[in-house]
Amino acid sequence: MVLVRATTTTDWQALREIRLQALLDAPDAFASTHAREAAFGEDEWRQRAVRDGSFIAFLPEVCPAGLGGGYLAAPEVVELVGMFVRPQARGRGVGEAVIDAVAGWATQQGASTVHLWVTETNKGARMLYERCGFTVTAERQPLPSNPALGEIGMQRPV
Repeated sequence: MVLVRATTTTDWQALREIRLQALLDAPDAFASTHAREAAFGEDEWRQRAVRDGSFIAFLPEVCPAGLGGGYLAAPEVVELVGMFVRPQARGRGVGEAVIDAVAGWATQQGASTVHLWVTETNKGARMLYERCGFTVTAERQPLPSNPALGEIGMQRPV
């Protein structure tokens, strides 16, 4: 069973560990780099852990199993960011559970839409998002951490 909850300051080490793994495992999936975030100190990680809209997922044998978050990008739009599921936890509902948590938080914020960016080459993530009701928009942009790669916009109602 997947447990997803909002992160707290006591999660800073788990958050750091899984985020840095995400940046190593999928360097072309995020707007940041492992080198940049590995240099962050404990204070930065604690601040990230208490951000509203930040979630961490657990499975009994994979702790933590995944993470993701959202922020209010516009009055009725929450941007889904930082999604990652550890390879050993994939296919077990972790991604779906994190998306559901962010969508629930979006509803609490009064949003009507959840939006995200996904790298064009990240087929696994795109399939997850499509299973969760996201559709491709006409939006395109270069990946901030590697402008040679493109990202596509996706959205779904909450």
